[in-house]
Amino acid sequence: MIKAPVNKIIPFSNVDGPGNRTALFFQGCSFACLYCHNPETIHLCRDCGACVPVCPAGALRMEEGKVRWDSKKCVQCDTCLKTCPELASPRVRWMSVAEVMTEITRAAPYISGITVSGGECSLRQDFLVELFPRVRALGKTCLMDSNGSLDFLRMPALMELCDGVMLDVKAAGAAWRKQLLGAEGDMPLRNLDSLLRIGKLAEVRTVLFPNRRPENEETIRHVCAQIGDKVPYRLIRYRPFGVRPEGLRLLGEECLEAEEAERYAALARSLGAAKAFVV
Repeated sequence: MIKAPVNKIIPFSNVDGPGNRTALFFQGCSFACLYCHNPETIHLCRDCGACVPVCPAGALRMEEGKVRWDSKKCVQCDTCLKTCPELASPRVRWMSVAEVMTEITRAAPYISGITVSGGECSLRQDFLVELFPRVRALGKTCLMDSNGSLDFLRMPALMELCDGVMLDVKAAGAAWRKQLLGAEGDMPLRNLDSLLRIGKLAEVRTVLFPNRRPENEETIRHVCAQIGDKVPYRLIRYRPFGVRPEGLRLLGEECLEAEEAERYAALARSLGAAKAFVV
């Protein structure tokens, strides 16, 4: 039986794709983005136990060298997440497809589909190949919110079942990409092209940073040259909330101003991305 580490399930979300959707967040990511707003999803818990003595509700304990979480005692104060030195969470549930479907089915009358995210959802492709047919049998759509770190062309079964990928294109320039992501490689840019060609690109997303005009514009120009007016282009204002200290040192503690973001959107539209918008 395939199981996957689930960080959380949001039964009803209107920000994780079109319509009202159930959002499923997996634990574990292939990047360690400096501006990540949920860095506790990056790694799996390594059972160091640092979170156990600081839990004010007594919801954590060590048992046979493993951190155990009692969801009934937990008050969701996030002390454990703030304490963890590993960018992880002790509140992860290893769930089967049947267990996930139980939660999706409860919400099914009120949603248009599901969105799987993370962490990085494509790391759980075997799980998704089992999950998506069951969701589609309910008449619901299946979207992926992905960082594009893995080659989607090597996942034909998953692409056949997926209704679309909302792809993060974080940086076009190699040096800037390495600074932001802690990783090298241009796979997200290659996926931008390949997903568009196979008709599976649902949306592109780029975070824009204050005082980084050359880097922002390079990424916007690259994306616009690829997508034109074919798919929505979501331009996201950088916000420092939840960003860890090393990210704040590089990117600052100020939000990108709305007026500046709109100027970037105007640039994108002038380059042919008619569906560019700011959030």
